[in-house]
Amino acid sequence: MIHRMTLSLTRFLSVMGTVVLSCALLAPEAALARQHGKKVVRHQGHAQTKGGKAGGRHVAVRHHRVIPQAVVVPAKPSYGELAGLHGVSDALDLKSSVAFVVDQDTREVLFSKNEKAVLPIASLTKLMTGMIISEAHLPMDELITITADDVDTEKGSRSRLSVGATLSRGELLHLALMSSENRAAHALGRTYPGGLQVFASLMNAKAMMLGMRDTRYVEPTGLSSRNQSSAQDLATLVNVAYRDPVLRELSTSPGYQVEVGSRTLQYNNTNRLVKNPEWEIGLQKTGYISEAGQCLVMQARIAGRKLIMVFLDSAGKLSRLGDAERVRRWVEANANLGVNARHVGGH
Repeated sequence: MIHRMTLSLTRFLSVMGTVVLSCALLAPEAALARQHGKKVVRHQGHAQTKGGKAGGRHVAVRHHRVIPQAVVVPAKPSYGELAGLHGVSDALDLKSSVAFVVDQDTREVLFSKNEKAVLPIASLTKLMTGMIISEAHLPMDELITITADDVDTEKGSRSRLSVGATLSRGELLHLALMSSENRAAHALGRTYPGGLQVFASLMNAKAMMLGMRDTRYVEPTGLSSRNQSSAQDLATLVNVAYRDPVLRELSTSPGYQVEVGSRTLQYNNTNRLVKNPEWEIGLQKTGYISEAGQCLVMQARIAGRKLIMVFLDSAGKLSRLGDAERVRRWVEANANLGVNARHVGGH
């Protein structure tokens, strides 16, 4: 009898000693299991040891699981949102805070919404970059090598054109206009006679000559939020750029392949509407940085009319294309739209 009581007491102290030791040292269950040569099984907030017994009993140790909390990083507001432009409603319920639609031939304004607001324009910048390059008549077959200077240090954007990749000026222009390739656009400005500073000066001089008084450029890619313009100015740019067959062809190209060393890289147009048979697009350019939101400019024939459309600061990735579709259906349903439609969008 005394022997059995001693054995029970020994077992009890053994169990209690294990638990007290675990609590005192705040040891995780894995360390406790290694101490007894046992495997740990997690179950409903407990750690239960298997593969061994303490006096014929399983040892259960309460485990307080720490559940990591998800960290929600708020989206960086665009300049348009900060200016309160997202709160401006319009008859078509567009998701873009700025919209402008004008008849290219008659100059009749069909739709307008915050068209005078001056905002960052992101890669819409590359349309002016392409215009400067095209009008300079530099040799398009001249080879240009991507350098470390072309790597984006402002936004940290990625590129498939690695440092050391060599392409022709024509290939870089194609990728800049069609796929919005930042390193391609930067290399075009960097290798322009006189360098980037001269190139930016030419961009601003061209804008001023075209009457784009709300427009300013500081670099050729659009990664800088200091590249800014208004919808009215951008409509002017699209109208002039459309006259250049090189800009029309390259900006609306559905896809393009380039040879980089031993690799063949396939690039596609950033605007999926160019592949849509319901659209007849003569020129286009997309753009995005967080400060600008999603942007889009296009020249397109709709209901027999050549229209220029500008959408700035759209909130969702596909919403700029959705806005273009809304405008197209609206124009098709109202064939007699004219100058009196100017106020439909509100201000």
